[in-house]
Amino acid sequence: MKKRVAIYLRVSTSKQDTENQLRELSAVADRSGWEIWKVYEDAGISGAKGRDHRPGLDAMMRAVNAKEFDMVATWSVDRLGRSLTDLLSILQGLHEKGVGLFLHQQGLDTSTTAGKAMFQMLGVFAEFERGIIRERVNAGLARAKANGTKLGRRRVKPSVEARILELRASGDGILKIGKKLGIGTSVVQRVFKQEPWQP
Repeated sequence: MKKRVAIYLRVSTSKQDTENQLRELSAVADRSGWEIWKVYEDAGISGAKGRDHRPGLDAMMRAVNAKEFDMVATWSVDRLGRSLTDLLSILQGLHEKGVGLFLHQQGLDTSTTAGKAMFQMLGVFAEFERGIIRERVNAGLARAKANGTKLGRRRVKPSVEARILELRASGDGILKIGKKLGIGTSVVQRVFKQEPWQP
């Protein structure tokens, strides 16, 4: 009987796509004689976000609980998550239901004892790398601040601010204002927060 495999795909930004991941994993499944049961995807979602913010991962883990397939195949360990806690939680969820995990980039199959131990180590390294990146960013911000560079988001032009507030006073909502002025809703929200609301 063929091994039923769920494929999990994730990219962090909307500018990336999951096509390459799917092509490679489909080729592995074909070579290994696996049956692709279902493909789950989270596009444009950071791996730092938990399961509650990743609908594809959440749906897959619910299917794991229902024992719908035998293994999960994904591109690499960082596609599943960036936090060691999340990674171990996912692995534990798979292990409890007897579902294996295949990591293409690392060439690991966690249905084996060696693969399981290596997965835990990779999780430690993924978190370590994330910590280093965070430290570098913070050091860069501190250096820029020390050099007198103003940090934070720039305010929009006063004329645009005035128009946003004018439209708000006339009863337009955030989405409508953003559309009318051709700006993002986050900009509109920021102006709203900067100015006290006068009914």
